[in-house]
Amino acid sequence: MSLGPHSLLLRPREDYELRIESFSLTIPPNASLLWHRDIEGNSVAIATFSAPISQLLIESEVIIQQYNESPLDFLVSDYALLYPFIYQNEEAILLSAYRALPDQETIRLVNKWIATFWHTGEKIQTYTLLQQIAEQINRTLTYQVREEPGVQSAIKTLSCGTGSCRDFAFLFMEAVRCLGLAVRFVSGYLYAPLMAEIGSTHAWAEVYLPGAGWKGFDPTIGKIVGSDHIAVAVARLPEAVPPIAGSFAGSAGSSLTVGVWVSQC
Repeated sequence: MSLGPHSLLLRPREDYELRIESFSLTIPPNASLLWHRDIEGNSVAIATFSAPISQLLIESEVIIQQYNESPLDFLVSDYALLYPFIYQNEEAILLSAYRALPDQETIRLVNKWIATFWHTGEKIQTYTLLQQIAEQINRTLTYQVREEPGVQSAIKTLSCGTGSCRDFAFLFMEAVRCLGLAVRFVSGYLYAPLMAEIGSTHAWAEVYLPGAGWKGFDPTIGKIVGSDHIAVAVARLPEAVPPIAGSFAGSAGSSLTVGVWVSQC
C-alpha cells in the first residue's frame, strides 16, 4: 500500500497561556516532514512517504507548561459587557467569517431552543449568556462517543438529544452565531484526572469577546476552558481541522487505534 501526503495537526498552539518545552513527532517508517502555519496560525506538518508500507504509526509527544490557572481572570470592554452589543467596525470586518449565520431552518430551531432558557430583550451579561448556553447543552443533552466521521448538524443533535464533544461544540457555535457573535471550533486534548481515561482527544469552541479576545467554552462539561484543556488547532468550521488527514492507494483492509496519555510532571 502506498500513501499520499498526510496533513498532521498535532502540535499544540503556543501562546501566553501555554509554552512548549519539547515536542517530537515520530512516524516509522521514516517520513519526510515539512512544517508551515496555516491561515489560522495552526502548526501543520505535511508528511510524505517514499516507500510502500503495511502499517502507519504516528507518535506525538509533547511537554508543556500550562499557565491558564485562572480562566475567569479577564476584562471585557465596557460596550460588550451586556448582550446584545455590536462589534466595532474594524473588529466586525475581521470577524465576519466567524459570524456567518446557518441556514434558516437551523436559525429557527436554535433560536427556539435558546428561548427555553433566555428570552430576547432580557438584559444579561454577555459572559453569563454564553455560560448558560454551555451549561444547557451539558445539562439537557447526553454525551455519546461517536466513531463515525464528521459532525452532526445542530438540528440532529437537538432532535436526538445526544452527541459527541465535537457535536456539542458545533451546537454551541451555531447558537452563538444566531446571537450575532464570532465563534470558532477548537480541536485539542483534555486532561481529566478524575475520569477512567486520564486524557482524550477533545473539542470545544472559542468566542471573541472585545477586550478579552478569544475565550474558550466547553459545552461537553458545561464550563469555561481552563488549564485542563490543550488547544491544538482552531478553525471557522469543524471539518477544517482533523488531527490527521491523508490518502492511500492499494487494496487493503484498515483499522484505527487512537490513544492519548496525559500526566503531570
